[in-house]
Amino acid sequence: MKVVVCVKQVPDTKGGVKFKPDGTLDRAAMLAIMNPDDKAGLEAALRLKDEYGAEVTVVTMGLPKAEAVLREAFAMGADKGILVTDRVLGGADTWATSSTIAGALRNLDYDLIITGRQAIDGDTAQVGPQISEHLGIPVISYAEDLKIEGDSVIVKRQFEDRYHIVKAKMPCLVTALSELNEPRYMTPGGIFDAFEKEITVWGRADLKDVEDSNLGLKGSPTQIAKASDKVAKGKGTVYTPDSDEEGAEIVFGILKDKHFI
Repeated sequence: MKVVVCVKQVPDTKGGVKFKPDGTLDRAAMLAIMNPDDKAGLEAALRLKDEYGAEVTVVTMGLPKAEAVLREAFAMGADKGILVTDRVLGGADTWATSSTIAGALRNLDYDLIITGRQAIDGDTAQVGPQISEHLGIPVISYAEDLKIEGDSVIVKRQFEDRYHIVKAKMPCLVTALSELNEPRYMTPGGIFDAFEKEITVWGRADLKDVEDSNLGLKGSPTQIAKASDKVAKGKGTVYTPDSDEEGAEIVFGILKDKHFI
């Protein structure tokens, strides 16, 4: 079995978010981590490796420094790592990103592709399903449990206040929730080995069946009108009631004025 996991290096929002003048994220200036949903997807793939001997290939698109998430994946147990990086790919929205990743995946053999549900820097949940559409394979989103049965994958799919059990024949794509599992830690030996492994680097020339018009900022139909860091909230109104009863009346009045009650 061959499993491909798509991961993304995202800004660590605890370290602050920075923007370029054109409104896009200044990723080179920010601390970065592996996207949480993607890490759960990687753990799911590694469990398939533990159980079935699956080969796990991790693919990421980003700046050259994104190789750090591939090293982390190696340290966790991944077999191969591919970094897709090229200046012409910068500023991509979900359409251009999914077009790029699909172009890279067309070079690979796979039974199952796993992506995270969404990235914490965009929260669109679009890239995974778009990749499946580009590749013409089935997709099951919002996976909170996953198992293999013969040549099919069976997924417990989160759906509002209940869930679906969905079965699809491979090859197919699954998008993982962070609740899917608890990702394993890197091992000391795995960390040392991670820096001995070679990362494959692909650029624009390595993408198959992708038009230039669908790549990078110019190929992104979604354009950012304005972006900014968090705006601090005002101090608000402070009340100093003389009794609990008076405080309750104040709260009741505010809730009533705002039509909450």
